[in-house]
Amino acid sequence: MRPISGSLLILSRADVARLMDFPAYVDAVEAGFRAAASGHALGPPATGFAVPGGSYHAKAAALLGDPDGMVAIKLNGNYPGNPAARGLPTIQGVIYLADAGDGRPLALMDSIEITINRTGAATALAARHLARPGSCVATICGAGVQGRIQARAIARVVRLDRMYIWDIRAEAAQALADELSKELTFDIRPSAELAVARRSDVIVTCTSSRQAFLSPDLVRPGTFIAAVGADNPDKQEIDPALFACATVVVDSFEQCAEIGDLHHALTAGAIGREDVRASLAELVAGSKLGRCNAEEITLFDSTGLGLQDVAAAAAVYRRALEAGIGERFTIN
Repeated sequence: MRPISGSLLILSRADVARLMDFPAYVDAVEAGFRAAASGHALGPPATGFAVPGGSYHAKAAALLGDPDGMVAIKLNGNYPGNPAARGLPTIQGVIYLADAGDGRPLALMDSIEITINRTGAATALAARHLARPGSCVATICGAGVQGRIQARAIARVVRLDRMYIWDIRAEAAQALADELSKELTFDIRPSAELAVARRSDVIVTCTSSRQAFLSPDLVRPGTFIAAVGADNPDKQEIDPALFACATVVVDSFEQCAEIGDLHHALTAGAIGREDVRASLAELVAGSKLGRCNAEEITLFDSTGLGLQDVAAAAAVYRRALEAGIGERFTIN
């Protein structure tokens, strides 16, 4: 179905949630990374700025090379105090979608569901290539919204026996463990101590920390780490020394070097630019190897790309056209 000329499709968060389940996000994001690896995508590094109490970032990308090529620009606000002080989400924003061939505006959609799910999808893809076969214990560091989707993402690609949920807020860890226990079939436990990471095969960090908390002494050989929380230069979860003893994969070298945990490792001199093994696009395309042996620690630095946003938003938009979902707004 072709879009109606001269109109913009408006999609609410509820609309987006109806249109895409998590496996569909994984498929869309994987296709986006394959497009990037073949030269059929463009994606500049993110840009952002701070405001009192929060920050904003803009991410843009284009999928090219076919009649349905699209461009997406996402603008998100990040206000960490929102949940406690105002009952609002930490991250809120919109995604603008346009035709890559002629520039026609196509859609404006809420970004929350897409941001949450496409981030989890990247972790799932990375785990496919970087988690050790036979991994069965995971620790999720951070019991917020992203912790929930990261737990589900890992559970989809790793056959787990047990998962620990750790958060500096013990009540949040307990609540998330209780919630996940109702839908997942393995043992899920809250932990007041991060020492459970030493017993884990998979560790995901998805916090708003501004100080590194995951250090080499908490990680055993063969572990896969997904570092998800650092998405601006002030955030940090991973001790630079852990980069020095890990095989490092990034979603984007340029962006991770600016705003990811890699940024802190490079600044500290723990590793050099040449020590990064691959990008996720290279792993997905098969042009670079991920895990090479059972003993290496693998670390995926995930800052979240406009590429993921455009791939997911394009999939949402196509499904909305097929289902007749959304409101039309005439703009010319």
